Amino acid sequence: MRSYMALTAELVARCERNELDPGPAPGVTRLTEENYEAVVSALLKRRRPGPLWVFTYGSLMWKPAFTSLEHRRATAFGWHRAFCLELKRGRGSPNLPGLMMALEHGGRCEGIVHRLPDEDHFSQLSRLLHREIGSMEGARATRWITVETKKGKLQALTFWAGPRGRAYAGKQPLPQVAQTLRACGHIGSGAAYLFHTVSKLEEVGIRDRNLWQLQQLVADEIQRAATRGGAPCQVV
Repeated sequence: MRSYMALTAELVARCERNELDPGPAPGVTRLTEENYEAVVSALLKRRRPGPLWVFTYGSLMWKPAFTSLEHRRATAFGWHRAFCLELKRGRGSPNLPGLMMALEHGGRCEGIVHRLPDEDHFSQLSRLLHREIGSMEGARATRWITVETKKGKLQALTFWAGPRGRAYAGKQPLPQVAQTLRACGHIGSGAAYLFHTVSKLEEVGIRDRNLWQLQQLVADEIQRAATRGGAPCQVV
């Protein structure tokens, strides 16, 4: 890509700060080991025979929780990535919630599909789900979809917005999302999440129009906060 990102590592660093982990939100039922085993077993029963593929479109592209034997660019038709899940932990806090991406119905999403090792699919998926989901609501947001690659169609596991539970934030205008992504939690800021995602997409030759516009808006928000003398993480 010829143009350069407005959101830089230096701007992202202005949003980073030390935050304590607030722990699970009240009322959220955490998955037990038995729950994880049941979710993995159910997923494996619903998949078609053959290699195990995972479709990645966000943080799993640049921080995978699995061993990848092969990867390809892939397109999920009928889906698009969106910052639609509210975060009060991780990259947000109870006082200043952030947002996380998930797949939503409609449009198309270009990402990367990874083939996991052919042996012990159970433990491969278990490792992935332990990182990506922590509650029964999250477990319902896992599903198999069909993606298209240059070598043909594949069935792949992915994570979508799921049944619209308590974390679902709905569709928001990009300027509002940009403000929210300056939030920070104990694992980092929303700005960093966006920066790494767009950087990875650019690396593999994918230009997501909405994310490209969003990274410009987030960069502008951080710079405006600096000129006002406020903390970049605070939405004012």
